[in-house]
Amino acid sequence: MNRLARHDHQLVEDAYSYCLSLARSHYENFPVASRLIPAALRRPVAAIYAFARSADDFADEGKLAAEVRLAKLATWEEKLQQACLGEHGDDPIFIALQDSIATYSLPNSLFIDLLTAFRMDVIKKHYEDFTGILDYCRFSANPIGRLLLHLYGQATEDKLRQSDAVCSALQLLNFLQDIRQDYQENGRIYLPGDEMAQLGINEQDIARECSGSAMKKLIHRQLARISTLLQQGAPLAWQLPGRLGLELRLTIFGATRILQKLAAASNPYTRPRLSRTDYLRISWQSLFSSTTTLNKLITRA
Repeated sequence: MNRLARHDHQLVEDAYSYCLSLARSHYENFPVASRLIPAALRRPVAAIYAFARSADDFADEGKLAAEVRLAKLATWEEKLQQACLGEHGDDPIFIALQDSIATYSLPNSLFIDLLTAFRMDVIKKHYEDFTGILDYCRFSANPIGRLLLHLYGQATEDKLRQSDAVCSALQLLNFLQDIRQDYQENGRIYLPGDEMAQLGINEQDIARECSGSAMKKLIHRQLARISTLLQQGAPLAWQLPGRLGLELRLTIFGATRILQKLAAASNPYTRPRLSRTDYLRISWQSLFSSTTTLNKLITRA
């Protein structure tokens, strides 16, 4: 290996190390680049995460004017386009991302979709109906599942469709866990505006954290939709091979447990937490249960 090649190799190695460190330093609802993922794929997963996490942070910098945040996202997209052309500059995230895109033939459109979601976060605070919220999920969550399927060489039409259902369900579930945080920190409400109006709920009720029967009815409508999406996508977790399938089963059973806790909660503004017993049960279910068991659990929620 000549001196220039050694330099380039070390640059890529250092870039992946940076992305892995970033992924491990942030709390997320579900594991990122965990040991369940084959070692060779932890690095591209971390690069994808670093790209998305950084862009998400730009969108959520609430103290900056919307124009400034949108400009940062525009710069991020320019760096992405350069990376897709093989020009990564000196940013470690894009050095790693460029290597991942080239190695695994990752579609540029999926990264553009993610940036579309982050722009929506800057300019859109409320959604008129559930269709609008689901469209947001198409840009914010579904690309991540699709990218993982591409990394694993499993991106068939049926699996991509099932992945979209699971990813949208997880995004919607996250919205219901973060009603208070989304509103207090960014003024966002990810609940269908038309259904809020039908039930006599307005923004002031969210601000005051009202939790009466109308709010509970609204929450249960969203939980029913999440349940349907999980059931549509869950078979994918038993179709995918090895550790990828196991990690997806862990994620889906974990989401199902959170779904149950939200359904039983008296206060919809408190984020449910999984206990040690929950984690043990989820692990057992992921190793030994079938889609039939999962569907029964979802139905009970």
